[in-house]
Amino acid sequence: MPNVSGDSTDHRSQVHTEVRAPAEAVISRVVWFVFGFIEILIAIRFVLKMLGANAEAGFAKLVNGVSDVLVSPFSTLFSTQSVEGATFEWSALVAIAIYALIAWGIVALIHAVVPREHAETVERVETGQDVDTPQG
Repeated sequence: MPNVSGDSTDHRSQVHTEVRAPAEAVISRVVWFVFGFIEILIAIRFVLKMLGANAEAGFAKLVNGVSDVLVSPFSTLFSTQSVEGATFEWSALVAIAIYALIAWGIVALIHAVVPREHAETVERVETGQDVDTPQG
């Protein structure tokens, strides 16, 4: 039986537990997201050109305009082959492969510098008196 006294006050405590991902895991996810977006954009460009999409259409203009900057370093590696309006752009495929390698290298470097793999658990205990006591 608990020890109860007339003068005792009611104390309450709460434990807040949260699991935080390590900073390097968050940074790695951001790197994969950014490079994944770049690769998807270049892949859409490749498919549009391969299927002979109208280059003057709004969506094709947007995709080509944004991805031109990303593919331009690789544009002179191979000649482009066209057949009846469809273009097979080897430089886009090389760009996808190179950007994937760059992303993998950055993430590998992050994990090499900070090799922690587990999440961090943080507990915070809050204590306080019960404020519902009658006054007077």
